Amino acid sequence: MDATRYDVVIVGGGAAGLSAATTLGRALRSVLVIDSGTPRNAPAAGVHGYLSRDGMNPGELLAIGRSEVLSYGGTVLDGEAVSARRTPEGFEVVLADARRFSGRRLLITTGLTDELPPIDGLREQWGKGVVHCPYCHGWEIRGQRIGVLGTGPLSVHQALLFRQWSRDITLFLSDTVEPTDEEWDKLAARSVTVVDGAVVSVDAVDGVLTGLTLRQGTSFDVQALAVGTRMEARSALLESLGLNSQVHPSGAGRFIEASDLGGATAVRGVYAAGNVSNLMAQVVTAAAEGVMTGARINADLIEEETRWAVDGHFGPFSIASEAAVAQIVLGRRRHGLEDGPKVTDMGRAATVER
Repeated sequence: MDATRYDVVIVGGGAAGLSAATTLGRALRSVLVIDSGTPRNAPAAGVHGYLSRDGMNPGELLAIGRSEVLSYGGTVLDGEAVSARRTPEGFEVVLADARRFSGRRLLITTGLTDELPPIDGLREQWGKGVVHCPYCHGWEIRGQRIGVLGTGPLSVHQALLFRQWSRDITLFLSDTVEPTDEEWDKLAARSVTVVDGAVVSVDAVDGVLTGLTLRQGTSFDVQALAVGTRMEARSALLESLGLNSQVHPSGAGRFIEASDLGGATAVRGVYAAGNVSNLMAQVVTAAAEGVMTGARINADLIEEETRWAVDGHFGPFSIASEAAVAQIVLGRRRHGLEDGPKVTDMGRAATVER
């Protein structure tokens, strides 16, 4: 086999991609993982909600995952995939350095990017004092003074969620959020403080979050700040194959639509798993989707190989059909002799006639 051709090429070396690669490797498939080295959760101190791996550094989790892929014969390559195209044999992926790799199936697990509001100091605190998911970070900031930065229609919901982890919750509307009458009632019932006015800076001392400041100069002390980002699927590679991202029903961003069972996309032979197709997936969810999608791809390959086997047995170039053609052309002759064995019944030797 050509060293650059695989059963499956996976673009994206996060939890979804590595889990799929491990599943495929255990299924005796040749698999290549191409990873750009830019995981979404790189700024976080630890992964949470992942049974037996709670609190593990994200980089350590990926390093262990890579070693598991390698242990099953997979290949992991550092590089940035910039385009993909369909070929008669499957798909070809082109890297930024012009290297090319092909596979019978293509799995995209490139994740997403979190777009933050353009507020001074916000990005510097991302993954530290600034968080987004209560199930990922709520325990670590429980009981603290938590601010929720208004960024869109889900901000009220986010404030009510974080209220489970602290009684001191302040929602900053930041000239962006306008709660409905029903939402005002909910916020009041849960004792969530609401502050009007645009937030212009997120403040820190020696790298530690201390609060935020409004345009009119008023400052508020908070120990943690929750921000609902706009999540954008890293979909450029899929778009090069004709798959365009769609607005998520929640309004939280854009994603690539894929089957809930197995990750199949609208393009035959192309699959997606993890945050690129599920904006809300935590690390453990992405890993589970990778396992499911890997199994589905293997089943797809088996179906194809079974068709090949059937075609090989009954098709125009099978052993049986070639024997039948030889019988018609040669009759009783074998290797130029007149009295060779008579071949009948689609290739099975009959008795020798004298």
